[in-house]
Amino acid sequence: MTVVHGPEPVARVLRDMAADVDVCVELAHAARSRSPELSRLTEEATRSHVTAMLRAADPWFTAPERTGSVDDQDFTAALLLGADRAVQGVPMTVVLRGVQAALARAAEIVVDRCRSAGVSDRALLSVVLRLQEYGAAMERQVIHGYRAAEHESPRTLGAVRTRLLHQALLGEVPPREEELARAGVRSDAAGHYHCLVAAPAPAPTRAVSSPHTVTVPLDGRTVGLCPRPPEADEVDPEALVVVAPAAPLPELPSLYRLCVRAVDLGRRHGLHGLYDVTDFAARIALAEQPSLGTLLSRRLLGSLDPADAFHHQLALTALAFLDNGRRLDQTAAALFTHPNTVRYRLGRLRQITSTSLADGDGPLAALHWWWALTAWMESSTRR
Repeated sequence: MTVVHGPEPVARVLRDMAADVDVCVELAHAARSRSPELSRLTEEATRSHVTAMLRAADPWFTAPERTGSVDDQDFTAALLLGADRAVQGVPMTVVLRGVQAALARAAEIVVDRCRSAGVSDRALLSVVLRLQEYGAAMERQVIHGYRAAEHESPRTLGAVRTRLLHQALLGEVPPREEELARAGVRSDAAGHYHCLVAAPAPAPTRAVSSPHTVTVPLDGRTVGLCPRPPEADEVDPEALVVVAPAAPLPELPSLYRLCVRAVDLGRRHGLHGLYDVTDFAARIALAEQPSLGTLLSRRLLGSLDPADAFHHQLALTALAFLDNGRRLDQTAAALFTHPNTVRYRLGRLRQITSTSLADGDGPLAALHWWWALTAWMESSTRR
C-alpha cells in the first residue's frame, strides 16, 4: 500500500462520504438514535443537513494553509440546522446530542477510509485533530443558529399555533397536549383531536368559523384541529372541508394526509361543503391504483369511443345510475331527463359494450363498473 501525506486524499474521502447515500443515512441514524425527539423527525430532514455539512468540511481539509481560522469557514449548514430545530421545538440538549453522535461516527468513518486510502499515521493524527477542531466549531454554530432563531421568531399566538399545528400534522416533532392547550388548541374528553383540511384557502378564518376550531394555512390549504367537527353552517359555502374522526396525536399525520388527498379529489370533482374523510374512502383507495382503473375501463368499456359525444353521454348516465342506487327515477331526476331515456341509454350501452351493469353478483361487480366508468370519464375528459 502506498503511503500518502497530502491533504487531498482526506478531502477526497469527505467528498466521497457526502456523495455516499449509505454513509449519510448512517450518520443521520446515529444522530436520530440518541433521542426520541430526533427520531420523530423525518429521516430526509436529518440527512439533508448531514450531507450539507460534509460538503462544507471539504475546504478545511483541502488547503489547511489557506483556510485560516476554523471559525472563518462556511457553517451555513450548521446555522440552518440549529435554526430548523429551534423552530421545530427540539430542545437544545437534544440537538447537541444528535450533532455529537453524528460527528463521532463521521470521525470513525473518516479515519477508516483514510487508512484504506494510504494516509500515513502522522497525517492521520493531524486529520483527527482537525476533525475535533472542526466539530467543536460546528457545535458552536449550531448553538448560534438555534439561539438566533429563538430570539428572532415571532412570539405571537398565531405564530405559536402555526408551529404547533405544523408539528402535529406533518409528523416532525409532535407537540405535547399541554403545549397545544396553552395555545388554545383543545382536545375532547379522551385527549383526541379532529383534524380538518379545507380548500380553497383565501384566509384560514373564512373557511371554518367554528369557535372550537383553530386553523392555520399550510401548503395552500386551511388546516385545523378541534375537539368536535364544525357544523355545516360554520363552513364557508364556497369551501370544501374534510374532517377526520377523533384520534390521538400520533395518528394525526396519517389522517392529515388522507384529508389532503380527499380535498384534492373533491376539488377535482367540483365538490364543496362539509364531509367526513370516510366519505372519500372508495375514491382515495381507487385513486391509488390508476392502472387498475384503466384496465377495468378497457375490459368493460373498450368499445366506447372517447371522441364520441353520445358515448360520453352513455357513460355519464351509467355512472349516475350507479351513484343513485340503480334507481331509474332518481337517476332521471339527477340528469333532468325521463326514466325511459335513462332506460334507453343503458340499453344502448349494453349493446355497444356487450356487457351489462347487471352482470356479476354482489357489490364488487357494481364497484368494478363504477371504477371503470370513472376512469373512462376522466380519461376522455383529459383527451
